[in-house]
Amino acid sequence: MPCETSVVSPDSPDPPDSDDALVLAPDCRRCPALVDARDRIAWGNGPRDAAVLVVGEAPATGDPDAVDWPGGNRSGLAYTSLHSGRRIRSLLAAVGLDGDAFYTNAVKCHPADGDGSNREPTDAERSNCRTHLRTEVETIDPTVVLATGKHATTTLRAVENRTLDGFIDHVLSPVDCPTMGTTLVPLLHPSYADVWRSRLGHDRASYREALAATLRECGVALDD
Repeated sequence: MPCETSVVSPDSPDPPDSDDALVLAPDCRRCPALVDARDRIAWGNGPRDAAVLVVGEAPATGDPDAVDWPGGNRSGLAYTSLHSGRRIRSLLAAVGLDGDAFYTNAVKCHPADGDGSNREPTDAERSNCRTHLRTEVETIDPTVVLATGKHATTTLRAVENRTLDGFIDHVLSPVDCPTMGTTLVPLLHPSYADVWRSRLGHDRASYREALAATLRECGVALDD
């Protein structure tokens, strides 16, 4: 996935510890192509009583030279890549959620394209992994689920038997999800945020302010 061109905040959070992983099926083999491609299953991680649960699409290939942020395919922890992982965690820390968010992906294993990069997960792979995602939502019981990007948003809306018509118009718009017992708020994927923020009429600061306002509107307490 392409990364943002802007610099990550120097006070971005530390990477999570392996003990933070919520391991639901240590050797899940529901998707043969993903089993063959993955290094490790990238499990959700963070406090079990988090007010916010963040959902990405799937772990990318990962960077073997990135000691602290190698990516979920190598660390076994979702959203621990050098680019997207640091950026989404930095964003939430900046709005007052440092340490009070749980991070996961709609699909837990790296979907390889055969050329050393990643492809989009198939509908079947998303469906196979949806029970893991629903278990995470039930376990954490978050006030808000932040879906980062179109594919994560599509997956979560599918739990509510809803489709997604477009994506950008839904960003930062809360949606009640009675099946999951939470509120869904779509976000720009951190790898593409620099490209799309301006098309929403935001710069970095105003986007953070809008996210903070939306979270408060949904009942999430933020640190000052």
